[in-house]
Amino acid sequence: MRVITSPARLASLLLAGIVLAGCASNDSQEDELSGVAERQLYEEGREALESSRYTTAINRLEAIDTRFPFGEHAEQAQLELIYAYYETDDWEGARAAASRFIRLHPDHPQVDYAYYMRGLAAWQAGRFSLERLRLIDISKRDLGATRDAYADFRELIQRFPDSQYAPDAQQRIVYLRNVLARHELHVADFYLRKGAYLAAVERGRWVIENYPQSAATHDALAVMVEGYLGLDMRDRARESLQVLIDNAPNHERLRGRTFRPEHVKADGLSA
Repeated sequence: MRVITSPARLASLLLAGIVLAGCASNDSQEDELSGVAERQLYEEGREALESSRYTTAINRLEAIDTRFPFGEHAEQAQLELIYAYYETDDWEGARAAASRFIRLHPDHPQVDYAYYMRGLAAWQAGRFSLERLRLIDISKRDLGATRDAYADFRELIQRFPDSQYAPDAQQRIVYLRNVLARHELHVADFYLRKGAYLAAVERGRWVIENYPQSAATHDALAVMVEGYLGLDMRDRARESLQVLIDNAPNHERLRGRTFRPEHVKADGLSA
């Protein structure tokens, strides 16, 4: 009697076979390494790293971490695992490994490297939002990874100002700060267009208070001026306008000392 298997059933069987094969492969690798000494595992892991065979490196270094957690090469293996995960684009794995190393070895002489790699992994995870910032509705994007990178690099610089990684982290912070500030202004602009003027003012103020050195602070002042105009709080609008004139007299929204609103239906405001 012929048995007809549906496509869905066939797919399930194939998937089950792949999973079982993967489990068998992992078990086989673990069995293969079960009798290997720590030094040999480390040497094989280092050799694999140097020849860019990152999957093999991860395999060996994870074996050290599992079998010899207090061994001679344990701490270095944990550090090198961070890099191996990073090179395989496993950003979450790299961040988790870095965070674990920081937690277990806060006084290690190379702990600054763990902080740096944690930030770098978040930086890479947020590349889509960074590179396509102008091609999408930024108000609908989650910049969580970008914020993580900003926080991680700031923590590195605060804790280890003399670290060899601090200069690069500082350059990335400048860029990230501008990206995050610009994101807030996109949201503020959205609020202005929707008539949510108080929310727009709060976003503008938040940018000025949290990213005071970003290139977006002048635009944040302009948002506050227009938001206050929408709220019919002309005295507060005029105060913000004066600050804008003092700091950016050539701002695109100014004509001399007169502010031209873009979204709010109101007459121009002069300081």
